[in-house]
Amino acid sequence: MSAIDAKPAVSRRRRWLRWLLALPFLIAAASALQVMVLRFVDPPFSAFMVARQLEAWGEGDWSFHPVYEWRDLERIAPALPLSMVAAEDQRFADHDGFDLQAIEKARAHNERGGRVRGASTISQQVAKNLFLWSGRSYVRKGIEAWYTVLIELFWPKRRILEVYANIAEFGDGVYGAQAAARSFWRTDASRLSAQQAAQLAAVLPAPRNYDAARPGPYVARRAGWIQRQVRQIGGATYLESLE
Repeated sequence: MSAIDAKPAVSRRRRWLRWLLALPFLIAAASALQVMVLRFVDPPFSAFMVARQLEAWGEGDWSFHPVYEWRDLERIAPALPLSMVAAEDQRFADHDGFDLQAIEKARAHNERGGRVRGASTISQQVAKNLFLWSGRSYVRKGIEAWYTVLIELFWPKRRILEVYANIAEFGDGVYGAQAAARSFWRTDASRLSAQQAAQLAAVLPAPRNYDAARPGPYVARRAGWIQRQVRQIGGATYLESLE
């Protein structure tokens, strides 16, 4: 190859190298913009909803459609977001997306053996459900951590809780407070009782294994515990304290 012919090849390689070096920054900027937009725009769907739809089609179930209808936090009975905090993340108002105390307790518990305990916060659950896929891998956990940082940086706590109450899966293909209220009790999310809210929170994070509308012994016991924890964290005044 002549020196003249080599120059364009070197130039192309440099351009590709610059693009490769810039790619992580472009991805980071795009994800930050995505999170900032969703601070004000209600998500029309989540990554988990899309994955569940594709799963159904892959199984040949062409009639399956996720049930989802957005409701602002003010139009959801306070008992539900309170129950979700009591059940999954009682330090939600205090941490910055990662509960280090819960992580340490989960690590110590899992080292002793028995049922594996997780330590995901509500912010992490929003990051995973809204943007990512299920499963366990270091890559997914790393991306989840990045989105969790962005969510905590750009969203107030009330927005995080609002989104979670709307995209959490409460039954197979049933996403959010309104869809659950309609599907299970033929009522509106604003009319959910404290007992119904506790039963919904009790099936998290395994809603396909349990039935919130017809609770078995485990869900009934856990719902009772959740209602007691709601009182412990301050009841309705807890939501008023969130930024």
